[in-house]
Amino acid sequence: MASTETKTTERTGLAGIEAGLDALESTAARRTPWRQTFTEKILPPVIAVAVVLVVWQALISLKIVDDPTKLPSPGAVGDQFAESWRKGELLGYIWTSVSRGLLGFAFALLIGTPLGLLVARVKFVRAAIGPILSGLQSLPSVAWVPPAVIWLGLNNSMMYAVILLGAVPSIANGLVSGVDQVPPLFLRAGRTMGATGLKGVRHVLLPAALPGYVAGMKQGWAFSWRSLMAAEIIASFPDLGVGLGQLLENGRNALDMAMVFEAILLILFVGIAIDLLIFSPLERWVLRSRGLLVKS
Repeated sequence: MASTETKTTERTGLAGIEAGLDALESTAARRTPWRQTFTEKILPPVIAVAVVLVVWQALISLKIVDDPTKLPSPGAVGDQFAESWRKGELLGYIWTSVSRGLLGFAFALLIGTPLGLLVARVKFVRAAIGPILSGLQSLPSVAWVPPAVIWLGLNNSMMYAVILLGAVPSIANGLVSGVDQVPPLFLRAGRTMGATGLKGVRHVLLPAALPGYVAGMKQGWAFSWRSLMAAEIIASFPDLGVGLGQLLENGRNALDMAMVFEAILLILFVGIAIDLLIFSPLERWVLRSRGLLVKS
């Protein structure tokens, strides 16, 4: 009799646990309502932008800043955007810089990933190259522009070289950090199951190091974008086309603050768009795959 009651109690407890797990899974799988997404994700940045525009216009209207060569009005910047759009130049500015940045970043991934794995797994290479990578990561990317111009001339190769020198150390260091945080138990389990050599790197090491690798990629893109802007500002040449950095420099040379603000806003817009379209979904996928994405 007591044995029967014990079994019944155990079954009841297991059923309760299973029901609780099912409830957690159903909660995680439920899509967030549009109204909640709007109030939590969309509305706050819209309000922030509106506040900035109101304060900006107030500085002009109240004559706190009455020199348009120092601070143009939001309307003047809007007119500059409209003029660039009418001339068919706006998308060209963006595409010239974005295409360079993404292609250079892709090259940086191809170089930084194996370099990071090599530094992370080979002690001698880490001792020899690790401090150099850390030093290069802290070096301002603008410092590479003059030597790149001297070595390669005023061409796209110079732009890509500056991007690589700015992004590769961040990508490699991010992967090294991710590999260092992989529990040794994972690697031993992988070897036990036959995942050795390149197979172990592909199926065990890289997936386990993915959070650090993604963080390195995100930082690498930031360095890529800043390096490219520095190169476009300093090394201007007609054959290179007009990117966002060159647009910024053109506005400075012409003392046209509306054009300067147009370039700054476009640079900011591209940086935010790349993060929202590429890196934020990638980070959410990594967190979700590890059960770390918590919804309030």
